[in-house]
Amino acid sequence: MTDDPTPTGHEVIQAYLRQLDSSPGVYRMLDAEARVLYVGKARNLRARVSNYARPGDHSPRIARMISETASMMFLTTRTETEALLLEQNLIKQLKPRYNVLLRDDKSFPNILLTGNHPFPMVKKHRGARKEKGDYFGPFANAGAVNRTISQLQKAFKLRTCTDAVFASRTRPCLLYQIKRCSAPCVGYISEEDYAASVADAKRFLTGKSTELQEGLARQMQAASDAMEYERAAALRDRIRALTAVQTTQGINPRTVAEGDVIALHMEHGQACVQVFFIRAHQNWGNHDYYPRLAPDAEAGEVMQAFVGQFYDQREPPPVVLLSCGLDDPDLMAEALTQKRGHRVMITVPQRGEKAELVEGALRNARESLARRMSESATQARLLDGLAETFDLDGPPQRIEVYDNSHIMGTDAVGAFIVAGPDGFEKSQYRKFNIRGEGFTPGDDFAMMEEVMTRRFTRLLKDDPGRQSPQWPDLLLIDGGAGQIAAVDRILADLGVEDLPVIGVAKGIDRDQGKEEFHRVGKPVKALAHNDPVLYFIQRLRDEVHRFAIGTHRARRAKAVGATPLDEIAGVGPTRKRALLAHFGSAKAVSRANLADLRAVAGISEGMAETIYAFFHDKG
Repeated sequence: MTDDPTPTGHEVIQAYLRQLDSSPGVYRMLDAEARVLYVGKARNLRARVSNYARPGDHSPRIARMISETASMMFLTTRTETEALLLEQNLIKQLKPRYNVLLRDDKSFPNILLTGNHPFPMVKKHRGARKEKGDYFGPFANAGAVNRTISQLQKAFKLRTCTDAVFASRTRPCLLYQIKRCSAPCVGYISEEDYAASVADAKRFLTGKSTELQEGLARQMQAASDAMEYERAAALRDRIRALTAVQTTQGINPRTVAEGDVIALHMEHGQACVQVFFIRAHQNWGNHDYYPRLAPDAEAGEVMQAFVGQFYDQREPPPVVLLSCGLDDPDLMAEALTQKRGHRVMITVPQRGEKAELVEGALRNARESLARRMSESATQARLLDGLAETFDLDGPPQRIEVYDNSHIMGTDAVGAFIVAGPDGFEKSQYRKFNIRGEGFTPGDDFAMMEEVMTRRFTRLLKDDPGRQSPQWPDLLLIDGGAGQIAAVDRILADLGVEDLPVIGVAKGIDRDQGKEEFHRVGKPVKALAHNDPVLYFIQRLRDEVHRFAIGTHRARRAKAVGATPLDEIAGVGPTRKRALLAHFGSAKAVSRANLADLRAVAGISEGMAETIYAFFHDKG
């Protein structure tokens, strides 16, 4: 006797109407296995759900979604704006199959001029704005920030060293020698003159570059008239550096002081969204996105979903310029205004400089999508070739490539990267600090065994039915027959027996191009030197090498930077920085008396006694 299948479709949805009223809120549609199919918001929940409850003129995507719906969940809100904000948050958390989904949601970097030191430093900052100081951004990527900081160093000679390094300097560093820093650490510039340079840098970063350059030109002429030629030359160099910054900024709009330009291009069921960041009348870079969408999605729906998800964790600017309209522009403007605390204007410009900005972003979106589609076609051919070469059931959708990195067994790490139809999936990369319990340091077989055991034990725990897209279709292991045999044994012990595993080993003389491929129960295989599949596998192996070695170096650097202060309860990164900045080294902290420890900013009397006891009560 078998259980009746779980009912789905219009009748299931119809049954929920009796429980609903006309409140605004968010609804979730779930399948027979309680997986979220779709998240939506409604001004009137009963009216919206009733549309799904009766057969009608639904798009193919919505019809499929209704046919799979086995249950629904509801959350009421006070306003439709709250429902919109909650909807976007749930979409990002749950990643429903039938929603438009913004897949790349990284934070953007800013420039920070610190505010907790007489001589502020300029640095790149990413994440929450918790540190005291002035923030400028966002910039599209770290490269844009680094270029701007480099030019600011040339123009204003602001320091980039940490407070601890600043406090320990006894002579100028190389940056002073190459005229990138004014060496405030050794008193080569007064606090007053340095503050003037900081003020000039802030004026430039807030868009007052013309006013600033005019003032510098007047100062240069006055210095020249007074025959202070060295000062005049320094001011001339500053003006040149500022001009160089503006040149690298590219488009510098006159009519938009602060805003984002968002352009959408859709083609063959794929989409690219280009976002340009305009701050202080300057172009601070652009970033492209490729949201997941259904073939029958409309431009307004895609743009509405993108804008809502993009600003879910970011503060919107006062102006958002779009290439096409939203499904509900007034509601989105109200939601972004509520988030910002000031009015946000959303517009689709038709003429003038703003329209030119949108057209430039749209051109970039078209070109980026064309490149991506070309790369996807090439990637699909490579995956097909990989499947054919190694007799796989089909082209793999998720390849995991594994490697270890260590020096004589120390600071050992394991890592894997992920590749698929869209190329490298960097958000899926993972690293493992090797614990090394019960085996000899440097034992590569044992390290791989630990990584595999931890990886697949967790996968089986989270998804024993192996339905999740996190399950790989193919494993590539950096190693030969011994590594493959070890991996096969581990997977068999865990009950994972149908997962293809290929070992990539250097062949004769360990030359690239002579790789040998090992599989359990099959003869060693080699590929022709000009085989595209060989090049593809080499790229995958090189990428996992890069990732594993970078992870190992980061762990080693962290170990090198460790001090006894890390072992003191209550001394976190902030107090550690304060102690090192005040005393110059951990050894000096260990020799300090209670009175000196109490004098450090952020160190209470109780914490001072804890630190003192740590170093002096070990007898």
